[in-house]
Amino acid sequence: MSEFTFSQAQADMRSGYLCGVPGIWASGAVWLVAAAVAVQVSHPAGVLALLAGGMVIHPLGVVLAKLLGRTGGHTAGNPLGRLAAEGTFWLLAGIAIAYGMQVLRLEWFFPAMLLLIGGRYLTFQTLYGLKAYWVLGGVLCGVGLVLALARVPAPVAAFAGGLIEVLFAALLFRRAKRDVANPATLAR
Repeated sequence: MSEFTFSQAQADMRSGYLCGVPGIWASGAVWLVAAAVAVQVSHPAGVLALLAGGMVIHPLGVVLAKLLGRTGGHTAGNPLGRLAAEGTFWLLAGIAIAYGMQVLRLEWFFPAMLLLIGGRYLTFQTLYGLKAYWVLGGVLCGVGLVLALARVPAPVAAFAGGLIEVLFAALLFRRAKRDVANPATLAR
């Protein structure tokens, strides 16, 4: 049995990963690069850019967290670390489906990825104890659905995902800085 209470486990995740901000920023940057590649090279190249860039989101987020003075990890034995890993496996299965969809309709890939990433962020509320992740997840899912129904060109959906994440990261960074300045807020 773990020595962590649920709120302690969430506080440990917020502390180690700076409320998840570095990961959101890294993800947003990858989306924006994929959008630029889709515009400058080709839409299929943008798909590959998002997939390749997606592989470096977590490592880049860890490096950014460390550069910002955090550990970039959680304490050994934190049970929420397992939930984060389990959510990643679900995400990978969804990515395979989204990739398969783009073979049929290229413009479906980025909206499908917005839905997947949005769904993943919904679980971050449990990981970090921050209801703001429900907002981020809901916005990404809603935008993904609307853009899929509107059949927008691939770069539009990719730019939308990147901009939403970068803006959200900036807003959440304010909360994270407050938590770092006053560690007692991490326990909430």
